[in-house]
Amino acid sequence: MSKVCVLTGKRPITGNSVSHSNIKTKRRFLPNLQKKRFFLAEEDKWVTLKLSTEGIRTINKNGLYAVVKELRKAGEKI
Repeated sequence: MSKVCVLTGKRPITGNSVSHSNIKTKRRFLPNLQKKRFFLAEEDKWVTLKLSTEGIRTINKNGLYAVVKELRKAGEKI
């Protein structure tokens, strides 16, 4: 499963793990993704989205139906 937020597009980034002796080794910073079910009342069905916590806050602010319309307009299958 890909670690990408459906709404915001956040994905893993790379960086360095720096030890006390300043030795650098590569590591990945993963986004805080949550698999969340929402009830889409306009279509009377449940939708499951993989969202970052920022994406969940966006849905709380703008409303689920508005966000789903934007995603479908962008070509996402929901």
